[in-house]
Amino acid sequence: MGGIIEVRGTTAMTTERIEINPAVMMGKPVIRGTRITVELILRKLAEGETESELLEDYPHLMPDDIRAAIAYGAASVAHEEVVLLAGASNSGKS
Repeated sequence: MGGIIEVRGTTAMTTERIEINPAVMMGKPVIRGTRITVELILRKLAEGETESELLEDYPHLMPDDIRAAIAYGAASVAHEEVVLLAGASNSGKS
């Protein structure tokens, strides 16, 4: 069952399919029992790779692993705190 663990001062979610272990991939979230990072899965999907291609390229992955990685990414972003600085420049924004 999933839970909450403290990692270097920040709270990180773990699930049945996602684990964080300082001894595996320097503590990045990975698919449990593999060295396949959540970051890799999200990056590949963002680059246009399909679920079928991921499953073919990484035979240890299951469709539920990909969904868990997406859910983990969404939960991570949902818990981000955005701090706006007074007087900060908006340069580069249109």
